[in-house]
Amino acid sequence: MTKLVLFDIDGTLIRTGGAGVTAFERTADTEFGIPNGVRHLNFAGRTDTSLVREFFATHGIEASRQNFERFFECYVFLLDYLLPQHYGAVCPGVAGFFDGLRALPQAPLVGLQTGNIRLGAEIKLRHYGLWHHFEVGGFGDDDEDRRRLTRIAFERAGRRLGCRLAPAEVLVVGDTPHDIDCAHALGARAAAVTTGGATREELAAHRPDWLVSDLTELSAAELAAPATH
Repeated sequence: MTKLVLFDIDGTLIRTGGAGVTAFERTADTEFGIPNGVRHLNFAGRTDTSLVREFFATHGIEASRQNFERFFECYVFLLDYLLPQHYGAVCPGVAGFFDGLRALPQAPLVGLQTGNIRLGAEIKLRHYGLWHHFEVGGFGDDDEDRRRLTRIAFERAGRRLGCRLAPAEVLVVGDTPHDIDCAHALGARAAAVTTGGATREELAAHRPDWLVSDLTELSAAELAAPATH
């Protein structure tokens, strides 16, 4: 039986209509005086901290703790301001999938494994009415390595449950090859959705246990059985 389900955020649970990227762009401009300073970055599946480190390296900015704090303080302020101005939405099937998880005879713990810093994740998910679903997580300010974030969430869940979880009791739900890789690195199962930027073919190449168009196609009850596709 699955005891822990870990979700990615962007492209898996929600689409912000570009609010997150715009907040990054405006932070680079207003706080560091570099317009279009993050246009070269590939955001999909990355941690916020690694993105900022790459931005600093590209533009010759010292990657000091103070500069990271300066960037993220501006970023979260702008993110909160910009979210209502962008057309975003909860991805199809998310609400029903959470209902299905809660209805299971032994409902799993629900958490996050996301490259978003914790406050950024909370701002996004509160805006879309989803934050209350999550009890644990691994976030982009815990570690720059996505694999480590999944393990951090896994370890926190074990402490929350007061038991030793087995990786096979974990399901990771995401929309990028990075999410599938994180699941496999932990020894967990992976469910991939095509609601983000990756194509079905790109996701299939990384061999998820489930590959669906969106969460309307994945029943929470299926989590109790081995993957068959």
